[in-house]
Amino acid sequence: MSGTRREMRSTFARVRGSGPAHDGVGHWWAQRLTALALVPLTLWFVVSLVGLVGADHATVAEWIARPVPAVMLVLLIVATFHHAQLGLQVVIEDYVHGEAAKIILILAIKGLSVVLGVVSLFAVLRIFAWGN
Repeated sequence: MSGTRREMRSTFARVRGSGPAHDGVGHWWAQRLTALALVPLTLWFVVSLVGLVGADHATVAEWIARPVPAVMLVLLIVATFHHAQLGLQVVIEDYVHGEAAKIILILAIKGLSVVLGVVSLFAVLRIFAWGN
């Protein structure tokens, strides 16, 4: 009986996100929410880029320096890099079998996502704050 109860508790703990992965449900929700956020952000970005076709560097910089495009770009950058990191982490967890390799790759992906995200954010914020 206690073995069955223990198995049920482990299953329940995994469903709640407290199993071996420690954050399964939170990870799943974060991936879905970033995907949902990326739909309108990406559509806005594509429409905006179409409107900027043929524009010179100064025109694009002026557009980025406006508050609404700057905020939208910041949101797009954060959602994109977070979503990419979450998705790549799942691929690594599913297909890389060695624990050491898995940890190294996940840390590398997280680190690279942070570095690229910060550089991208800095570029947008630099243009927003100081122009060209």
